Amino acid sequence: MPEEMKGLETFELARWDYVAFLGYFVVISIIGFWAGREKKQSDDYFLAGRSLPWYVVGCSFIASNISAEQFIGMIGAAFVYGICAAVWEWGNVATFTILIWFFIPFLLASKVFTTPEFMERRFNAVVRQFFAIVTVITNVVAFLAAVLYGGGLAIHKLFGWDLWSAIIVVACAAGLWAIYGGLKSVAWMDVFTVMVMIVGGLLVTMYGLASLDPDGGVIDGFKNMLACNKATCGIHAEVVAHNAQNMARQDHYNRLSVIQPVSHQLLPWPNLVFVVFSVSIWYNVINQFMIQRVLGAKNMYHARMGIVLAGYMKVFLPCITVIPGLILFAHNPEILRLPWDAIQTEADKGYVHMLQTMIPVGLRGLFLAALFGAIQSTVQAVLNSTSTVFTMDVYQRLLCPSASGKHLVLVGRISAIMFMILSVALARLIVYLPVGLFQYAQELYAFFAPPFGAIFLLGVLFRRINGKGATVAVLGGFVTAILLKLLVWKVPGCPAWIQPFMSQATITWLVSVALCVVVSLLSDPPRPEQVSDQLTFNWRRLNIFDELGTRWYNHVVLWWALFVLLTAGLMLLFSGIWL
Repeated sequence: MPEEMKGLETFELARWDYVAFLGYFVVISIIGFWAGREKKQSDDYFLAGRSLPWYVVGCSFIASNISAEQFIGMIGAAFVYGICAAVWEWGNVATFTILIWFFIPFLLASKVFTTPEFMERRFNAVVRQFFAIVTVITNVVAFLAAVLYGGGLAIHKLFGWDLWSAIIVVACAAGLWAIYGGLKSVAWMDVFTVMVMIVGGLLVTMYGLASLDPDGGVIDGFKNMLACNKATCGIHAEVVAHNAQNMARQDHYNRLSVIQPVSHQLLPWPNLVFVVFSVSIWYNVINQFMIQRVLGAKNMYHARMGIVLAGYMKVFLPCITVIPGLILFAHNPEILRLPWDAIQTEADKGYVHMLQTMIPVGLRGLFLAALFGAIQSTVQAVLNSTSTVFTMDVYQRLLCPSASGKHLVLVGRISAIMFMILSVALARLIVYLPVGLFQYAQELYAFFAPPFGAIFLLGVLFRRINGKGATVAVLGGFVTAILLKLLVWKVPGCPAWIQPFMSQATITWLVSVALCVVVSLLSDPPRPEQVSDQLTFNWRRLNIFDELGTRWYNHVVLWWALFVLLTAGLMLLFSGIWL
């Protein structure tokens, strides 16, 4: 470990730091109590009474997405791999486009509580139950455990607390309002939280850039950051060349390109396309903890404009979740001289290290509020959605079909507490994994997502797809994913292009698509009620253009098109051609 990274086991805070930090929790507690009061029926508790305006939908969608995985894990990934980590933000342009134009109309028209319920209406009960169980497992293992570990790691690093105690504190602080007030509390709290996260995160970036210039200039600091990350000379070039094989299994590596070779360990170039279908559709469209905000929107216009707002935030987010990693590399390239496994561990400490060394006392409370706001919003979102899926898709459907709304709310609260306890136990085990926090989460997504992404896309777009095809595709997809893992782990000389986990996700998705199509065509077509205009795309009527806005300046098409052009420009800038 570099000398300057040693000995930073405590975090000095001034009076105004405590004021800012505690003030944040006071404000969100007031919002959470106000929004969640007197919510006793299931529709109010689980879907906010379907009353959320577009700005709440968009802010809550992003706040749920930004977590310790971004502030800690993505910054660590950017430190190791460079600007390509931004693809996890900018690449959402394709998924958001699909969500806005092809999925929101059917998800809202079906009036479902959960995406597993939609799966049953479109396919069958088997797919619904399998998806519900996988959703609960994924939420606990891949989302809650990872976020709690990231938050606990931050407290441990900042204040020297025992990691186990820190994880418990994060769980209790973050889960309170989700259990009390349901989605409405969570969503309205997210509006304030996302403001704090953006302001706090941006200031960290500004201070970090200023630290790279002897005169404290942000613009010159940005130029120095780019120069260091080009890694053309000195220690920066040395450490990049040293790790090129680990990062991309090549002898050279471009840290400032979003287009990476097929053997890249984090994001091989084919996945610039296939990640949309293999993982992003699952994450942004049928993942309950994200799409629940859309299901709670006032109407289709507010749902669509909420996702457009979220898209603009995604364009901006690399400023606070990727650039700090590039700044850290400019300051501490010698970390890449460590053994590869140790590099991953140290990289996850990057954001906290920046807070400790670059942010003046007196402002640190704001940045801590931003970090814990990110952790809290994601924990609340995942906890609320997990209890929703368990209550509506497992408890009510299988155990107590006649349960009243008040009873379901009680079950939702009790199950949320139990899931939180389980996630705390699992979070403590992440420390023993050989990969970074960001990669841990992404590998789990890449394993669980492809089969469901495949059947959902095909089921909405093509009416000939049936329940048998979907069932076989899901089972066959998971078998394929397991076989690919065994191939990589157990077979010497496995081809390099199969080894990246995102390449495995692409193969799994393609197999799932093939199975779904073939089995559907070889079996009876679905029943008429399974392919109504409320569940599937009508190619003759083009039933996706309702509720787009009443004036040109508030029209969905205008703001969506500008978002797409802006994202495309950034991808082109960092394509390896210009920089």
